[in-house]
Amino acid sequence: MAAASGLFNIFRIAELRKRLFFTLGMLAVYRLGIFVTTPGVDRRAMQDVVAQQGSLLGLLNFFSGGAFEQLSIFALGIMPYVSSSIILQLLTVVVPSLEKMQKEGELGRRKITQYTRYGTVVLSAIQGYGIATYLESLRAGNGVAVVGEPGWGFRLLTMVSLAAGTAFIMWMGEQITERGVGNGISLIIFAGIVARVPAAIYTTVRQLGASGSQLTGLGLLVLTALMVVVIGAIVYVERGQRRIPIQYAKRMVGRKLYGGQSTHLPLKVNTSGVIPPIFASSLLLLPATLAGWFPFLQRMSNAIQAGSWIYNTIYVALIIFFAYFYTAVTFNPVDVADNLKKYGGYIPGIRPGKKTADYIDFVLSRITFGGAIYLAAICVLPTIITNEFGVNFYFGGTSLLIVVGVALDTVQQIEGHLITRHYEGFTGPRGPRIRGRRMTTGQAVGA
Repeated sequence: MAAASGLFNIFRIAELRKRLFFTLGMLAVYRLGIFVTTPGVDRRAMQDVVAQQGSLLGLLNFFSGGAFEQLSIFALGIMPYVSSSIILQLLTVVVPSLEKMQKEGELGRRKITQYTRYGTVVLSAIQGYGIATYLESLRAGNGVAVVGEPGWGFRLLTMVSLAAGTAFIMWMGEQITERGVGNGISLIIFAGIVARVPAAIYTTVRQLGASGSQLTGLGLLVLTALMVVVIGAIVYVERGQRRIPIQYAKRMVGRKLYGGQSTHLPLKVNTSGVIPPIFASSLLLLPATLAGWFPFLQRMSNAIQAGSWIYNTIYVALIIFFAYFYTAVTFNPVDVADNLKKYGGYIPGIRPGKKTADYIDFVLSRITFGGAIYLAAICVLPTIITNEFGVNFYFGGTSLLIVVGVALDTVQQIEGHLITRHYEGFTGPRGPRIRGRRMTTGQAVGA
């Protein structure tokens, strides 16, 4: 009843209702743009090529919500923006000027955001040229060329079309973040994944009773139950935190006494999010894609075929590595310890300064290992199910991590709007607050 009441309360708040409709409208525009094909491309021939080859083309098609097989102007999706953001985050660690800019507050963040936009356009143009030259060499199974009139005219037109499409998606994502509900970039990726779920369900159901299919009615029930369990496990871990107690010392400011309160520093179990699986998948699919251009890589490509034990072993190792690497890049225990010391905070039993930084790093390293194992288990699960039941459906992996994580973040924002305006949350007046995965330790320290 509390959840139903919370849903009705959404439409009682004019501003929240307006934000929700604006978000849905922008996502509808994005889905319509999926079917606007880049000039000079045979859509049906491209669909046949993606279905036959898979590999990196399948990954691009997956994250673009089916736009790549249509060779839409949105074929690159939002991934160039994600890549540009990751590159800027990595550069802030090694480039002192960017690190200084990041610490300048709102003005510095705006400059980094502007650099991210420029990087998105550059990456989109480079990827657009690479895709254009690659498309000119493709032919469908019936011999029909994907590009009817290859040449520099087609390449330049494709570069401009794909770069403009990505820039428009980036703008829509920023508009959703500012004027809608939730994180716009994440919601666009979310919409692309969810849009392919009905087709996946239809394909899975069609396999029931089909000749040569391993799927039975009992097997379908087991898969459904397993998917519910996996979703529950993702929600549980994504909301999981290791809370380090923080005590603030009392201090006199004028005639008033401040401080003395107790709080905590929340460390996420999965600090790195879905970045490790994305990086690991891209690296593993790269040899298979390059093997068509460089024959000497064919042997390596054959050795790490998707589903093999070699592939799964390397995949798990890369996920664990990138989980630690990305956590180390995005979270600096020394900065957190300095901020605590600056505001008079300390961890009971731990000396401020270097000892505090070492303790936070020790705790973070331990919980990151658990988060990395969790990511690896979720991402390898689809391969196990495919081999066991013979069905190509995402019951785990990067897609489900993104869908569940974005859903938690969006519901958290909606609940925040409700509680701010003195309405009940989704779990009632005494229920627990819904926590997404976007709370950072920096925000907690600042609070």
